[in-house]
Amino acid sequence: MTRTVTVLTNPAAGNGRAPAITATVTARLRERGLDVTTIEGRTQGDALDSVKRVVRTGTDTVVVVGGDGIVNLALQAVATTSTALAVVPAGTGNDLARLLGVPQGDPVAAADIVARDDKRTMDLGRAGDRWFGTVMSSGFDSLVTERANRMRWPRGPLRYNLAMVLELTRLHPIPYSIELDDATIDLEATLVTVGNGPTYGGGMAICPDARVDDGLLDVTVVRASSRTRLVRLSPTLYKGTHVDLPEVDTYRSKRVSLSAPSMVAYADGERFRPLPIRIEAVPRALTVIVGETSPLHRCTTAS
Repeated sequence: MTRTVTVLTNPAAGNGRAPAITATVTARLRERGLDVTTIEGRTQGDALDSVKRVVRTGTDTVVVVGGDGIVNLALQAVATTSTALAVVPAGTGNDLARLLGVPQGDPVAAADIVARDDKRTMDLGRAGDRWFGTVMSSGFDSLVTERANRMRWPRGPLRYNLAMVLELTRLHPIPYSIELDDATIDLEATLVTVGNGPTYGGGMAICPDARVDDGLLDVTVVRASSRTRLVRLSPTLYKGTHVDLPEVDTYRSKRVSLSAPSMVAYADGERFRPLPIRIEAVPRALTVIVGETSPLHRCTTAS
């Protein structure tokens, strides 16, 4: 029986490059003998309804062309089903694609990974009825994102950079309460993240030891510190060496509850909900197609 694949595209992803990438991917998948259908996510609601519909009708794989935002949307439809998820990176962060071992800037190679159909299962984080694959963050970075989303000028990356500078001028300790499986921690912090996977924001290893196949969440806490120390911490995030700094604490737990006043949680780069929030790791909640460089490649093949 011919394998069925549904390609979901965010036409705005990659500064409008996603449709061209989708055309390349679709052509390659058909060359490889797959039965391909394409759908576009013109609005979030329309995209989610479309993915839920093709999952119900039994598509074998949903291939998402875009960034972490539309990948997160697809998670809401494919989690805990038999439909596999594959990713062709065409966004800004592409952290889940990186985790799955999919190369950036090479849609033909990404399509070949889909065609090889090397399946694994991975954990997901869940908060209420919403799923996430990489990292949930709150604190300074969510304040920056909230401010950037309210700004109308400038456009592009400069808007986020300006928002960061403005939030640095207002930096203040945030009182958090963190509930883990075996402890409750009350402290003042700058940033608290909960990682199902290790990276967010385009490769920043905020939870460097997080694994998506251990049934646990990694928690990274940056305790309240000065502007100078926060700026000095930033370059260490890509290497994950910030966890060795004295103002950074790490924990591991199956369930995590966070509360802090006037704070919003973001996950997979998307606005989730205001705190308080309760998060749990759900083992083997998602079937994914991986490349050979994925840390999941060494794991047992999905049944």
